[in-house]
Amino acid sequence: MNGASREALAAARERLDALTDSTSVDAARLADELAAVTALLHREVSLRRVLTDPAQSGEAKAELVGRILGGQVGTTTADLVSGLVRSRWSQPRDLVDALEQLADVADLTAAQQSATLDDVEDELFRFGRIVASNTELRSALTDRAASGQAKSELLRSLLGGRAKATTERLVTRLVTAPRGRSLEAGLESLSKLAAERRDRMVAVVTSAVPLSDPQKRRLGAALAKLYGRPMHLNLDVDPGVLGGIRVQVGDEIINGSIADRLEDAGRRLAS
Repeated sequence: MNGASREALAAARERLDALTDSTSVDAARLADELAAVTALLHREVSLRRVLTDPAQSGEAKAELVGRILGGQVGTTTADLVSGLVRSRWSQPRDLVDALEQLADVADLTAAQQSATLDDVEDELFRFGRIVASNTELRSALTDRAASGQAKSELLRSLLGGRAKATTERLVTRLVTAPRGRSLEAGLESLSKLAAERRDRMVAVVTSAVPLSDPQKRRLGAALAKLYGRPMHLNLDVDPGVLGGIRVQVGDEIINGSIADRLEDAGRRLAS
């Protein structure tokens, strides 16, 4: 998002945080209702154009939201969406993207409130690795000809009882309503949002063998010192690295594996 849309989303995130700080607000229910509004505006192109039309007053758009959502969602959701349409958006799609992100953040907030956010982060990462290593599963989850219900049932068989409820809800929404995103990009976005809930960064750590708990703590402390922020480690094991570790933080890669050093040495010899 750019310009006005980025500012509008930032303001909406602040409102959402203020709302979910209240124990009277059910963050999981709020997430479901925001996801329902996201689906509505994704489907109704003309409606989202009206709700983002700068020629219309913010109050008029908020009144329209009240008429459409009245009795369909809770007061908290309706008020939050009304605030969104009062803001200016660079393009209509940005409003829908913002609603989708708010729904995900609300679900992650529910996990944080129930002290399961760490588990959700780890489960999202592991699910991504499973999908990446199983082409048949990925094809089934991304098949445009398959119904949303069929995909939901598949995910229920995979995750039901094995993952936290928040993880299952987030992944199911992503798979059944990708809105143009790849499965990998969607999972990466969810992982980043989860890390943001604790104001920390995510490091994907690949090693030849599983790291011990002391190694994890030392690596986490070293990366936190290097980047100046707490670091969540997503751990993966790949014998192909031959030894050492490979760490990726955002677009930056820190190579410490034997395989990488051998490849680098080969390039130098070839040149």
